Amino acid sequence: MTTLYTIAEICAATGGVTDLAGETPIKSISIDSRELGPDALFVAIKGDRFDGHDFVDKAIENGAAAALVHAGAGPGRIVVADALGGLRDIGRAARERSRAIIVGVTGSVGKTTTKEAIRTVFEAAAQTHYSIKSFNNHWGVPLMLARLPREAQFGVFEMGMSGPEEIRPLAQLVRPHIAVITTIAAAHLEAFGSLEGIARAKAEIFAGLEPGGTVVLNADHPQLGVLLDEANAAGVTKIVTYGEARGADWQILDVQTAAEKSFATVEHDGVRHALVLNVPGRHMIANATAALAVAHLAGVEPAVALRALAGFGAQSGRGQRLTLGHLNKPLLLIDESYNANTASMGAALEVFAAQSAPDGRKVLILGDMLELGAQSSILHASLKPAVLASGAERIYLVGPAMAALAEALGTERVAAHTQTAAELADILRNDLAYGDAVMIKGSNGVGLARIVEAIRKQFERN
Repeated sequence: MTTLYTIAEICAATGGVTDLAGETPIKSISIDSRELGPDALFVAIKGDRFDGHDFVDKAIENGAAAALVHAGAGPGRIVVADALGGLRDIGRAARERSRAIIVGVTGSVGKTTTKEAIRTVFEAAAQTHYSIKSFNNHWGVPLMLARLPREAQFGVFEMGMSGPEEIRPLAQLVRPHIAVITTIAAAHLEAFGSLEGIARAKAEIFAGLEPGGTVVLNADHPQLGVLLDEANAAGVTKIVTYGEARGADWQILDVQTAAEKSFATVEHDGVRHALVLNVPGRHMIANATAALAVAHLAGVEPAVALRALAGFGAQSGRGQRLTLGHLNKPLLLIDESYNANTASMGAALEVFAAQSAPDGRKVLILGDMLELGAQSSILHASLKPAVLASGAERIYLVGPAMAALAEALGTERVAAHTQTAAELADILRNDLAYGDAVMIKGSNGVGLARIVEAIRKQFERN
């Protein structure tokens, strides 16, 4: 593992004071005292539930070379005014020294999958650094940026939000050369009141765009005009669009989806490219097309990008397909448990409609879509046509907001509606069988991941 920084460089970036030798190497950075790499810097940030300062001694016992703190002196500490601010300072220093092409990704739906598609393409071309999991908030982005190696040639960072003025400071920290907005949908609607408000908040990413940088926009949603206006107001001169819309710079044509694959033709500047993905879904084609556009802007040959995307698959909680049990009669589990809004629900249900059960029933488990505000009941009830079109023979619902969908569907169509994931996990223990195809979809806060884990434990034993 190469050296990220020396202690002297950490102190220069943060203004920190320490008794450690300046030449001491730092090869990894963590905010979790349980997950420390060799020669690690432990950053003692204070969160809503935990204060990292309570774990400094444990971090040093676990092998941390140093701890960045704003309270408490002692050996191995680097004392700064604020630990989270110090982490931002380290991220800022990493970005300043980097010569990598930097990409920032945001959007209401598909930002993590699009980030992963871009990462897949970049890794096929050169050393790439990228955000892991969904580390896309006020501490996740600085942490990912602070881990940016000097020698990386590409960097891909995801930026999320739950309210206004959250993306702007992240974008100004990351300073992307290419800024991607995947789409605008009713996510966190409670905090913004309208789709236009969400679009303007996502457009805050333009505030961090490097001079001469390029914005990449999905053209297949009604808020494209708002994003274009915001881009023009921010002085953006280079805008690239992608999608099925006529006139998109990267236009998606002839989409075909199967149970486990997707196919499309993507046209750019009069040249047509055959796109094949190892994952089903029209929305996955859109995410991959964004990656194609970014690859082109970054100088990656289309043939390299297409070959990399051919092996691209869904991630845990975002459409990952698990075949559990005996191959002659497995249980197929489609894990969409990480997040949900009306757009992603519709996309997932469309994919499930094309899916047949191995040798049993089609089972649908849906959890609340959170943070939809006053429109929550209407938006949950609006899922009824897509749920019916999915062909699900057994429908299970979780959470208080799903009462609206339960009422719309009628009691004869809903096998069970529980308030918590734990309650439903108990019911499902006796209701599922090998041969079933099961899709689980809901907002992360509903806790459907515990149902995924329970099903895996019960059915993958064979």
